[in-house]
Amino acid sequence: SDGIVTVKADAEFRLKQMQDILLQRLTARGIDVRCVDMGDVEVNLASARQQVTLKQGIDQPLAKKIVKLIKDSGGKVQAQIQGDQLRVSGKKRDDLQAAIALLRGSEIEMPLQFENFRD
Repeated sequence: SDGIVTVKADAEFRLKQMQDILLQRLTARGIDVRCVDMGDVEVNLASARQQVTLKQGIDQPLAKKIVKLIKDSGGKVQAQIQGDQLRVSGKKRDDLQAAIALLRGSEIEMPLQFENFRD
């Protein structure tokens, strides 16, 4: 499946070392480690394995939380959920910049990207 990495090793401590290497490599490629969801470690007699999921897009509960945050701020912008993205629109550039500043300052568990920003 897309965005899932299975990490396998012959011992649990080696699995931990591989996790550290994976996170270092992702950071070097500019991927925020908050996008990484480490699954449960499965240990057998001879091996250990773990599923690591790379989250892409915004899931529904997080999107609803962000929309509520924007609406509660009282700014003159509208937020709409569009699949795994969130569209925020407003008449003035200053309003959009205020919404971006609000989101950057909030405690959101996913890194956000802002794109297609224009007058």
